[in-house]
Amino acid sequence: MKKIKFLTVIVLMLLLSLEGLTGAAAASLPAVGGVLPDLSPGFSLPKPKDGVVIIQIFSMYCPYCQKDAPHVNKLYEKIAADRNLKDKMRLVGIGVGNSPYEVNVFRTKFNVRFPLYADPDFKTHKKLGEPRTPYFIGVKINPDGSHRIFYSHLGEIRSADDFLAEMIRLSGGK
Repeated sequence: MKKIKFLTVIVLMLLLSLEGLTGAAAASLPAVGGVLPDLSPGFSLPKPKDGVVIIQIFSMYCPYCQKDAPHVNKLYEKIAADRNLKDKMRLVGIGVGNSPYEVNVFRTKFNVRFPLYADPDFKTHKKLGEPRTPYFIGVKINPDGSHRIFYSHLGEIRSADDFLAEMIRLSGGK
């Protein structure tokens, strides 16, 4: 009888702890067709006029993010070099769980030239549904300032050319 009571208590404790874990992430991952939650005060969405913002969720400790850094840098270089894109498309990164110091180490080590923001206390990360890294979100900014998510994906980009072409196609660009 004591064993049954003990096992019952253990099972109840496990169930309660699992419920707490699942309830902790109130936000869901950004959905295509939806809008981003308010990410302030830690991050505000750049607003290119009638353009696109690509958000990379990364961590300096993520080996996939490190491996993908040259491809993401190449993506930024392609955007910056294209006169039709450079004023209409922005690339930004959010270092989840990374202090400003850690973000700067990542920026320096991988020669990142696009803006990177620190999210040391995971506040922005939680508002985005706690995606694993690397995670990419494509956001279309409309002329009236409203926006919609057109891309939401976990994983590396691997090819800057293919990823850029997909971003242009999915965002309705030319």
